[in-house]
Amino acid sequence: MPAAPTAPPDPFYPLLGLSPDAAAFTVLRAAARAFHPTIRKDSGLRLARRRFYRQMLAAHAAAVSTFPGT
Repeated sequence: MPAAPTAPPDPFYPLLGLSPDAAAFTVLRAAARAFHPTIRKDSGLRLARRRFYRQMLAAHAAAVSTFPGT
């Protein structure tokens, strides 16, 4: 049985400028700051922001797993 295809790396994650040893809360703070303040305040985009935060946490977890120091 062939292995499941892996998702391509998120193109936005490197723009956060985080090291692989950063805490998950640091990833969330950096991702939240990446949004313009009006986007952060728009309640209609809440689910999209949550999805983005989850994607950034998943990309960070992938970066940590490939980091040789872990």
